[in-house]
Amino acid sequence: MAKKRVAVIGGGVSGLSSIKCCLEEDLEPVCFERTDDIGGLWRFQENPEDGRASIYKSVVINTSKEMMCFSDYPIPDHFPNFMHNSKVLEYFKMYAKEFDLIKYIRFKTTVCSVKKRPDFSTSGQWEVVTECEGRKDMNVFDGVMVCTGHHTNVNLPLESFPGIEKFKGRYLHSRDYKNPVGFTGKRVIIIGIGNSGVDLAVEISHTAQQVFLSTRRGAWILNRVGDHGYPADVLFSSRFKHFLKNMLSMSLVNTILEKNINQRFDHELFGLKPKHRALSQHPTVNDDLPNRIISGLVKVKGNVKEFTETAAIFEDGSREDNIDAVIFATGYSFAFPFLDDSVKVVRNKISLYKKVFPPNLEKPTLAIIGLIQPLGAIMPISELQGRWATQVFKGVKTLPSQSEMKAEIAKAQKEMEERYVESQRHTIQGDYVDTMEELADLVGVKPNLLALAFTDPKLAFHLLLGPCTPIHYRLQGPGKWDGARQAILTTDDRIKKPMMTRVVEKHNSVNSAVTMVKVMLVVAFFAVIMTYF
Repeated sequence: MAKKRVAVIGGGVSGLSSIKCCLEEDLEPVCFERTDDIGGLWRFQENPEDGRASIYKSVVINTSKEMMCFSDYPIPDHFPNFMHNSKVLEYFKMYAKEFDLIKYIRFKTTVCSVKKRPDFSTSGQWEVVTECEGRKDMNVFDGVMVCTGHHTNVNLPLESFPGIEKFKGRYLHSRDYKNPVGFTGKRVIIIGIGNSGVDLAVEISHTAQQVFLSTRRGAWILNRVGDHGYPADVLFSSRFKHFLKNMLSMSLVNTILEKNINQRFDHELFGLKPKHRALSQHPTVNDDLPNRIISGLVKVKGNVKEFTETAAIFEDGSREDNIDAVIFATGYSFAFPFLDDSVKVVRNKISLYKKVFPPNLEKPTLAIIGLIQPLGAIMPISELQGRWATQVFKGVKTLPSQSEMKAEIAKAQKEMEERYVESQRHTIQGDYVDTMEELADLVGVKPNLLALAFTDPKLAFHLLLGPCTPIHYRLQGPGKWDGARQAILTTDDRIKKPMMTRVVEKHNSVNSAVTMVKVMLVVAFFAVIMTYF
């Protein structure tokens, strides 16, 4: 019997993992990538191909290597915990080479349209029209995985800023920013306090005369570096802490988190404190912003009311003159212009079961991969989505009825609206641990902690109290990896390796304290494991 053919659209991180997921399920993938190389968003170019989302030269990823790695291919221990974009791309290329994925990719090939075949209700097949060097081709596929991400179209709301058409200085979207060279000695306004806006404000402030960071509602600023110098996402992503968080009210969790955030610097004192709670907004992560504010090189301002030829007037009545440049770090919108009416996007909202499957198709042969904005790493979520989708394509897993899926979608959207500030960027949010555990359960790879507590207590201890890394989902079930246990037990070694570049004498008192903490954690482990289930 011939293998089912699957079209994978996009050769970025989600596309690469989707190719591998197809191979694991004995499907035949064909990936279409419109550029001449892999990497998607993470492939820096000074002058990217027309319309392609591209990062700026200095970008360092906000998720640590242990939390963002592919589940059966840990990032090398000598790589830094938070990688520069060049290292991220290097890792993706290592992954592609390790699993021989490149041969399944057709480069410089644009997908023009994806349409149901006339007999779709029985065959579930799609007609995919592509174009390469002026030549169009049509191929039939048994499944389609859309891996184009959510940084596709810039959101540039110029209509919200009266007078910008009269402004004599330079203005641009953050996507078009590559380095700070053109802003040396300038007075620059950054509009938007998400990760891109804050990164640009910090970087440009090193050479600009003055940077103004304009925000409508403020933000809670999180660190990459957590307690004792560990990556913050490693410290906050254990199943145990997730269990405790779910036991407490959201209000109390927010209060505790905000108190911890303010211990580093008071957000009210720095003009950043928002009215919304810490977990009601996608986090902004930056270790340097308070240093730039306290030194006066970045000044936080409110929303811009209007522009003149040379100035910005803010909603609080203040005014800044002699402005040379404005950068709109106002995010992106996503769309799928090549798809037929199977998937509709309205104001950045889309109806997908578990953020993957359109609920209205007669056959579940279309999956959207990586269309999520998690409070954590997106790469392992994309991978688990791909593992689930390919199981559904193959027929190993089935989906609920359309009515059940639509009810689940409505429930998820309501929960999102109740938790998050209303914003275009908050339509595809998700919590990392919740999402990973839910997908892992669907795939059949969620670790059985209760059983492991008796058969392998050391491993169970790490699974409950250690970081919930992607490798946890290769311990058992489909796609099991024999190296998973050892990789989990050596997580701490990989975290420490790139930082310990100088031999430092350890004190016995410290070792004793660490031993005592470990003993206490073991006691807590056995006390909690039963209540966790």
